[in-house]
Amino acid sequence: MLLIVVLTLPFIGSVIAAGLPRNARTTAAILSWGVALANVICLAALWPAFQDGEVIRQEIDWLPALGVSLVLRLDGLSWLFSALILGIGALVVLYARYYMSPKDPVPRFFSFLLAFMGAMQGLVLSGNLIQLVVFWELTSLFSFLLIGYWHQNASAREGARMALTVTATGGLAMLVGAVLLGRMAGSYDLDVVLAARDTILADPLHPLALGLLLLGALTKSAQFPFHFWLPRAMAAPTPVSAYLHSATMVKAGVFLLMRIWPIFADTQMWEIVVGGAGLLTLLFGAWCAIYQHDLKGLLAYSTISHLGLIVLLLGLGSELGAVAAIFHTVNHATFKASLFMAAGIIDHETGTRDMRKLSGLLRYMPFTGALAIIAAAAMAGVPLLNGFLSKEMFLAEALAGAERHALFAVLPVLATVASAFSVLYSLRFIHQTFFGPPPTELEKTPHEPPTWMRRPVEVLVALCLLVGVLPAITVGPFLRSAVVSVVGLDPPYYSLAIWHGFNLPLLLSVTALATGVGLYLAFGKTINANPGGALGLRRFNGGYLFERAMTQLNAGAMVVEKVAGTRRLQPQIRVIVLTALGSAFVAVVGAGLAVNPPPLAPRIGDFAFAGLWIIGGVCAFAAAWQAKYHRLAAVVLMGGAGLASCISFIWLSAPDLATTQLVVEVVTTVLLLLGLRWLPKRNEAIRAAPNEERRSKRRRRIDLVIAAAVGAGLAAISYAVMTRPPVEGLSRYFVEHAYKDAGGRNVVNVILVDFRAFDTFGEITVLGVVGLTVFAVLRRFRPASDSLPRPPQMRLQDASDNRREGRNAGDTLKETMLIPQVVMRWMFPFVILLAAHLFLRGHDLPGGGFAAGVVVAIAFVLQYMASGAQWVEDRLTIRPIAWIGIGLLIAAASGAGAWLFGAPFLTSAFQYADLPLLGRVPLASAVIFDLGVVVLVVGATVLVLVALAHQSLRKAHKADETGPEGAA
Repeated sequence: MLLIVVLTLPFIGSVIAAGLPRNARTTAAILSWGVALANVICLAALWPAFQDGEVIRQEIDWLPALGVSLVLRLDGLSWLFSALILGIGALVVLYARYYMSPKDPVPRFFSFLLAFMGAMQGLVLSGNLIQLVVFWELTSLFSFLLIGYWHQNASAREGARMALTVTATGGLAMLVGAVLLGRMAGSYDLDVVLAARDTILADPLHPLALGLLLLGALTKSAQFPFHFWLPRAMAAPTPVSAYLHSATMVKAGVFLLMRIWPIFADTQMWEIVVGGAGLLTLLFGAWCAIYQHDLKGLLAYSTISHLGLIVLLLGLGSELGAVAAIFHTVNHATFKASLFMAAGIIDHETGTRDMRKLSGLLRYMPFTGALAIIAAAAMAGVPLLNGFLSKEMFLAEALAGAERHALFAVLPVLATVASAFSVLYSLRFIHQTFFGPPPTELEKTPHEPPTWMRRPVEVLVALCLLVGVLPAITVGPFLRSAVVSVVGLDPPYYSLAIWHGFNLPLLLSVTALATGVGLYLAFGKTINANPGGALGLRRFNGGYLFERAMTQLNAGAMVVEKVAGTRRLQPQIRVIVLTALGSAFVAVVGAGLAVNPPPLAPRIGDFAFAGLWIIGGVCAFAAAWQAKYHRLAAVVLMGGAGLASCISFIWLSAPDLATTQLVVEVVTTVLLLLGLRWLPKRNEAIRAAPNEERRSKRRRRIDLVIAAAVGAGLAAISYAVMTRPPVEGLSRYFVEHAYKDAGGRNVVNVILVDFRAFDTFGEITVLGVVGLTVFAVLRRFRPASDSLPRPPQMRLQDASDNRREGRNAGDTLKETMLIPQVVMRWMFPFVILLAAHLFLRGHDLPGGGFAAGVVVAIAFVLQYMASGAQWVEDRLTIRPIAWIGIGLLIAAASGAGAWLFGAPFLTSAFQYADLPLLGRVPLASAVIFDLGVVVLVVGATVLVLVALAHQSLRKAHKADETGPEGAA
């Protein structure tokens, strides 16, 4: 149960934060900090359960018939990553409370941050490969929102777009790799996959699966050549950089590599690709970091370099390399998060991050300066700090790797060079920022930040010191638990002692420290005077290459669109219909279409039914004929065709379908009539050019032939199906189990809200999206100029009113609409009562949530028609967008509630209850789901109605005139 809390609590907090007022900065911070702290407590409570290598699993059935479940899996590695995500997340929340400006919509920021935290938790807790990929892509999505939070900033938008494009593309490749890996292992369950190592490696497709998985991991962890998105993501607010680029997003790729390490670590492809990418990234990132003048730019490239170090350690394939990688992951998260926060404090209190303008800040910000110096020293690998310990492990493994593999023969030298570069850029960060003469080009007078803004940095720096001095006590048990989860229950011996005597790794470490200091003393001034860009790599600009690639991709897409696309819907529909027709023709030719004689002779009633369909067909044909110039007649005729369908359902004993068809026909007819009012007029007298007229006639003849072929084909298939002997399908199962399993006698409604509730859930989601899309489109719609004047009838009525003494324009319309207004207003409660009746009886008798929702919408339609949009909205608070959200939440909550009882999503339950006055009645949980359907249908339909009705208000405002009440 605690695992579910740890996973879901951030998402719940995100939803709550999103609903807070724009200026509720403190409230949102308290909420977010409380969520993170509560999860930390839950995580601490889980620690004793698996510290000896056990794994905690919790499965929630989703689609048990298909073997799909939500699997939460917690072992030492995922616990350690969760601790980083939640612990550093809590500190970032506290820091962000003071960093973010009150002018920003800060609750939205915390909503994004909590959603990202939940996505990361889902990623590290996933016990299923496909589930892991889903959360992987969610982290890309929410990181996009966080990086682009200051969307008014062009660089933030570009950084967010670049990060999403690179990481999401890698995620798609990873999805294919995960599918291949699961197919090879025979399951997508992570425990089964890890146990099937030999089976996977024996499969010839395992290199392809590994390559795709590595593409996802390397793009996420900003490894060369996919590193370029990370520096551009520095346009995000500093709390985002401190969180995403120290403990979370960039560590997701590292986490994936650690997860699949037991399977692929011994393969040559792993060593070449992972080790090579890590080595190149380590050196490239360190070299570029040396020449950065922006504090966050330096930290971004140093992050790339340290991520390369971790990936290189994993690529060595040794167990001790994996130990060092896990240890450095923790150490890097602590000192890098504190450094980002310190850089944010400097920017916040001085107005700049440019080191060329900063100097001597230690005298103005002594506490912040001391904390930043210690954290930078940890990054450089200074003794008695946590970075020194994992750096020594790295150097020791570099020496061991040179002995094991010829590819890594020069690894000790390159590792020492990279360590020296780390010392160089760390020393430059310290000296250029905190020492030297007082700054003279700052926008603000430097000073210490608020105390609680500095507290998170103090906590992280204290951890750097504690782990550096007492590693075995502070991090030892957690590191061992994570190591066991990766390398097995018999891990290699490793020591967390501070002193290992005089040995070669210590000599390399001292050499790197001395070389780094010497390089800065020799070239520091030259580096500081550098105009920008890493020496020798200024022409290599990954961001530029990315933009060139995107430009070429867009150009190619435009060419394809020009050749295969069209701005007109008719050719597109023609292609779709012809494709369907051709597919059906191939199937019929291949398998044959046996047409049997009708089993029964026609009856008298059959001729009446055929006459009904002839009437409906004539209406449909006439609607198509009149659609171009006589739209009102076409809509009326379409209504006739719909009414024929409705009567057909009644004829065929389908009252549920007939009820739904009837109410939908009413609503759509009214909405179409409202929409037709604002379309540009078509003038039959205007003729096209002769050549265009010929093309148009030829096109219509072709369309007529296609329509006839499709109609004849469907008629033939329908006749063949209806004249064949009936086959045993699902109908009997639904009839037999509707009451026994779902407590309902209305089989159609039970199918919708129980047996196929997941389909219905998807359909109402689509309906909500359609309503929002129509509303968004119509908000920017401006009627055609020839639609702006009032209709001729209204103008004649107003002219008559103006000529008559004692009357005003619109009086005739008010008098004409008086009786309909009174009748329609009085109908409102009765229509609502009818909707309630349909809803409550829907589980046992014809009715249901969808029909009830449309009937409620009809009640609103009547009020808008009778009294106009302004009159209705002055008296009723209508929030259709909120109705859509609430309806979707009710439907989702009714399905998720089944998890509390150990049942799959959307599993319903029913039992009889004795209620006062009503006696013994059946109660089904599916009714709650149906209530969500009602609310969402009302919201989506009324939203479209409001969007159309407001066109009259917009027109009246544009023409600077007040229309009569019935104008809507």
